[in-house]
Amino acid sequence: MLASVSSTYTEVMTAVFSETIAAKAWLATGAAVFALVQVTTAARIFGKLENVIRLPHEMVKRIHRWSGRLVFLLTLPVIFHCVFILGFQTTNARVTAHCIAGSFVYGVFAVKVFFVHDRAHPRWTLPLVGGTLFSALATLWLTSAYWYFTDVRFGF
Repeated sequence: MLASVSSTYTEVMTAVFSETIAAKAWLATGAAVFALVQVTTAARIFGKLENVIRLPHEMVKRIHRWSGRLVFLLTLPVIFHCVFILGFQTTNARVTAHCIAGSFVYGVFAVKVFFVHDRAHPRWTLPLVGGTLFSALATLWLTSAYWYFTDVRFGF
């Protein structure tokens, strides 16, 4: 069954990209861009960057929510490939760091969603969890997409 799902995944990814690793690199880059939007809009929501982002508060909150959803959606095919096709590996330091950060990211995501909906916590908790999530995503991007674009090849 998994081989069938794996081959279907590969066919879908290679319909647009030259290989699955290129698809992962570009999807992760899209997620990284929207993660930057998350950080800047979160700073604006918490009263920072008001002179930089001059949008109404409700619009900033909407952009923050939708950019978060897009980060999540863009990472789904990537995590599928990493977990179900590649698995946890320790072939070198980069791969090991990538696997550890990848194992960490969705747990931090779940904690962030919990704190967004739970108001009974100190005000500093949500920026801390959001910053931790961004750091985990940045680590994932640096140990995967950045490596691919600089050491393997740049392209589709």
